[in-house]
Amino acid sequence: MPELPEVETTRQGIAPHCEGQTIERVTVRDHRLRWPVPDNLPALLEGHVLRRVDRRAKYLFLHVDHGTVIVHLGMSGSLRVITDRAEPARHDHVDVALASGVILRFNDPRRFGCWLWTEDPEVHPLIRHLGPEPLASDFNGPMLFRESRGRQTPVKSFIMDNKVVVGVGNIYANEALFKAGIHPARKAGRISLDRYHRLAEAIRETLSAAILMGGTTLRDFVNSDGKPGYFAQSLLVYGRRGQPCPACQTPLREIRMNNRSTVYCPRCQR
Repeated sequence: MPELPEVETTRQGIAPHCEGQTIERVTVRDHRLRWPVPDNLPALLEGHVLRRVDRRAKYLFLHVDHGTVIVHLGMSGSLRVITDRAEPARHDHVDVALASGVILRFNDPRRFGCWLWTEDPEVHPLIRHLGPEPLASDFNGPMLFRESRGRQTPVKSFIMDNKVVVGVGNIYANEALFKAGIHPARKAGRISLDRYHRLAEAIRETLSAAILMGGTTLRDFVNSDGKPGYFAQSLLVYGRRGQPCPACQTPLREIRMNNRSTVYCPRCQR
C-alpha cells in the first residue's frame, strides 16, 4: 500500500505539471472506487484552474477555487503524468486533461482508492479527526508522551494510529522503532519522555529519508514518472528476519502484530 512518503513523492512529481493549469476535460471510466466517484465531478472541475496540489496524511488534495478533490491511492493506486497521449489501460479509471496537453491519470487495479469532492477538506469526515503531520512542528516527543499516558496498547500500534500521528505505516514504524531502540511490543504508556524524544526524531528522520529517495519500492507502487522508489535499499530491519542486526549482528526476529510483520532486534530494542 502506498504510504506517506510514496504519496508525498507523487505530490511532488505531479504538482509542477498541474498547478496553475486549466482543466479542459475530466473522464471517469469507472465510478466504482471505494466510494463512488461523484457523477458531477466533470461539471465541477472542467473550465476551472487547478490551483494547488497538497497532501494531508495519505490523501492528496486537488484544489480549485470553489472546492477540492480528495484523492486516495488505496492499496494499489497511482497518479501519473501522461504527456504522450498514451491510450488508457484497463485500470485507468480517471483522467484529468489539462490545457497544457498533460493528462493526470489515475490507475487503481483493486479500486480501493477514492476521488471525492468537498468544499472544505479540513471538515470532511475522512480528514477532520486526523492527527498531526509527522514532519510538522507540532509533532514531537512531548506530544507523543502526553498522548501515550495510560495507554496499554503496544507502542508500534500507538504510532500507527492516525489519530495520534498520520502516515507512520508498517514499514516506517519498524524502522523508526529500531532507530529509537524501542521494542515494538512495549506498552505505549510505559515509555519515558526521553525515549519519546528519540522516537519522534527517528520517525521524522525515517520519513524524510524515504521522501528524498522516492518512497519505498512496493509491488503496486509506481511514481508519477513511472520509476519505482528506492528507499527499500536502505531498510534496516523490515523484511530482514533472521539477518544480522546492522548495529550488533544479533539475528533479527519477526513477530506478528495486528496481522502485520514486525521485525526487531532483541538486543538493541527494549
